Amino acid sequence: MSTKKKRVFRQVLARTLQTLRNLPPYRSSYNGPLNTIAILAQEKYGDAILLTPLLKNLKKEFPETAIHLVTFSKAVTDFFSTDPNVTAIHFAKGNQITYIKSILHQKFDLLFNTKDHPSRTFLIHSLLIRARCRTGIASHFHEGLYDYLIDIDYHSPIPLKNCGLMAILGKPVPAESCRPYLPPKPVSKKIEQFLEIPGLKGALGINISAGWPTRYWTDENWKALVNVFPDRRIVVLSSPADLEGKTKLERSFPNILTSPSTSNLYEAGLIVDKLQLLITPDTSLVHVASSKQTPVVGLYVKAPQHRTRFQPFLTDHELVISPTEFVKDIAPEAVISAVKKLLHQ
Repeated sequence: MSTKKKRVFRQVLARTLQTLRNLPPYRSSYNGPLNTIAILAQEKYGDAILLTPLLKNLKKEFPETAIHLVTFSKAVTDFFSTDPNVTAIHFAKGNQITYIKSILHQKFDLLFNTKDHPSRTFLIHSLLIRARCRTGIASHFHEGLYDYLIDIDYHSPIPLKNCGLMAILGKPVPAESCRPYLPPKPVSKKIEQFLEIPGLKGALGINISAGWPTRYWTDENWKALVNVFPDRRIVVLSSPADLEGKTKLERSFPNILTSPSTSNLYEAGLIVDKLQLLITPDTSLVHVASSKQTPVVGLYVKAPQHRTRFQPFLTDHELVISPTEFVKDIAPEAVISAVKKLLHQ
């Protein structure tokens, strides 16, 4: 099914459910009990990172509330598995009997759908999971389906949208309290040793990986960028799928520090925390940098919703926008200029 057909199907489903459910206009705040809350967590690493500000604020303001996450990918399930703010995780696409026993037989005080657009899976689970009340983010396709809606502009940063739930609960939080974090994970001996290298502190970081084919910059572009900074230490980060490209870059330039591959985002975050700035396509490493207050030069496609909703949050940044739907079409000169601006050169 094409992307357009999928979008139309989701919209038709939402309209059908709206006709069947047709709740009255949502109220401004929830005053009922909050012993348990179920949160539908999105499928990508970046979305998971941007959900963490809500979790820490919920734990701070409602320490006795049991926070249950419903996850839809193994990657996100593992990401949250060590999060001290999470009470339980329910993997919806795992063993169905286990899922039904663990989540569908319970009744929660509150359910929160984190998506700001109609999603077939999230709409269905919003209705299947028993909850005293249901909350979502304002959208034409969510009206009539949820008891409460977070009324916020579509182009607002995702952490602010998620933390909008705090206002529904009568505990609004300032933007400064919505910085993401990374749940702790095991750190390998190789990473521990690399973190102690004197040349790492203040180095420039480049992340060559991206979550979508349209967001990759080319090897030639990365080389052109590195060539301009021969006197700066540089660290190359990548996903396991792009280790070959990382190794080639490290072997091509003497000022690039050879780094061990990271096995999780927490390890990547420890490296990013040491950097003076990070250059990266629009992917989860943008939000890792936000969690560490590391400045970011972000490479984004032309579509405005990507850079408004998923921009670096609460950290200095420069965004370089492609003239097309492909990050590869960003000229090296534009990225070099943005890097120099953040470096105050």
